[in-house]
Amino acid sequence: MNRLPKIQPPQPQSTDATKPVHITSDFAVGSSDVVLMAGPCSVENYAQTRAAAEAVARVGGRVLRGGAFKPRTSPDSFQGLGEQGLEILRDVADEFGLLVITEALAVEHVPLVARYADIIQLGSRNMQHYPLLWAVGELEKPVLLKRGFMSTIDEWLKAAEHISSRGNTNIILCERGIRTFETATRNTLDTNAIALAKQLSPYPVIADPSHATGRAALVLPAARAALAAGADGLLVEFHPDPAHALSDGQQSLPLSTLPHFVEEMGKITAVFNRTFT
Repeated sequence: MNRLPKIQPPQPQSTDATKPVHITSDFAVGSSDVVLMAGPCSVENYAQTRAAAEAVARVGGRVLRGGAFKPRTSPDSFQGLGEQGLEILRDVADEFGLLVITEALAVEHVPLVARYADIIQLGSRNMQHYPLLWAVGELEKPVLLKRGFMSTIDEWLKAAEHISSRGNTNIILCERGIRTFETATRNTLDTNAIALAKQLSPYPVIADPSHATGRAALVLPAARAALAAGADGLLVEFHPDPAHALSDGQQSLPLSTLPHFVEEMGKITAVFNRTFT
């Protein structure tokens, strides 16, 4: 009997190691420290954002997240405060010694966002907005590139190449869940993608368990899974009053739970001889 030859699937070509992305001279994403980027989905007002910044600083966090420009599905939903939101973010972050990550939606937003933010976020819907990728690629400022919710890993990494082709290699990848046949959760967290992206690229990879699940009760378990898969950080939504949040309240954790969250993440990172900050 003739036997068909055994076909070996192609093996990923691993990079030597993740190249840390330095946000400041003494702080990097992709080092032995696992980074927490926390705060509200949207900057709603000064008091709300300041409360978030104070809570993040109190647990030793370094990065405050918050949206000033919001790409909402419905045009009737809260779309963000624009430059006023950026000013609030910068003011409260500076007060508590924090760094800022916030999203740029369009090419014309890039210079404005770059003036206020330490890390420019490109959201899932904009992963293949090539003029926007080129625009941030012409900066030296770190860029966080979220995976498109219907994009393959290869498409995600090719999008990162569009940024690096313009000279900016300060790229952080973010797995934020993909759309599958499952409807019980907002998206499906792809932990395979976290591990594989770290093998196939030199860039740090973080996870967004808030958007990946869409359910506050699932954020902590999903965050644990992401860190176990090798994530270099987490982008998590916390709000002083999630029930009255102007966006994504259903997936936002109360600020009061932030110390417990940090404690739980510290247990996971300690297993891998890393620290959570």
